[in-house]
Amino acid sequence: MSDAKIRAAEKAFNYLKPKLNSNSILGIGTGSTVNCFIELLRPCPALVKGAVSSSNASTNLLRDIGIDVFNLNDVDEIEFYIDGADEIADDLSLIKGGGGAHTKEKIIASASKNFLCIADQSKIVSKLGSFPIPVEVLLQARSFVARKLMALGGTPKLRHDFITDQGNEILDLSGMTVDDPIFLETKINSIPGVVDNGIFGLRKADQIFIG
Repeated sequence: MSDAKIRAAEKAFNYLKPKLNSNSILGIGTGSTVNCFIELLRPCPALVKGAVSSSNASTNLLRDIGIDVFNLNDVDEIEFYIDGADEIADDLSLIKGGGGAHTKEKIIASASKNFLCIADQSKIVSKLGSFPIPVEVLLQARSFVARKLMALGGTPKLRHDFITDQGNEILDLSGMTVDDPIFLETKINSIPGVVDNGIFGLRKADQIFIG
């Protein structure tokens, strides 16, 4: 694990720690930087009541350190959501989903009051789009969605040997310049068969912690 990712996780943890109590429920994302954050909770699982997790992988890690994991349907309020990113633009819009969990990540981020994004310096960009945009698609709609994405000017590529936690496939969309994140996020999501895509324009990060 890189020192930069550890430092980013530590910055977020130190910011959050005095704001947490035994009734706090955290939203937890997915990925290597988030794993660093979860490890910081290992010595003090009682710091929070529990967490809502965006992936099976994060759920397993949280339970391993003794933190209860709740279904989002059973939670009234999430004060803080902690997650990484594949790209972070100047306006705090993001591309996420390199780990394939962006659909649940976006749902939990949208249900949270504060989205804290933790990352290393390499994820900061002036404009989104160098990192391929993950598009989660229903299995039977893959070819149809791919043609629609090509019509938008992009190049979709099936992520081989990968199925999301929801049982769907991912098309990684490259060749797109994201001048207007909200417009492109909405445009892609309007294609029938798309579950969600990895542009976080409607639900940007509120704060970033860079290692």
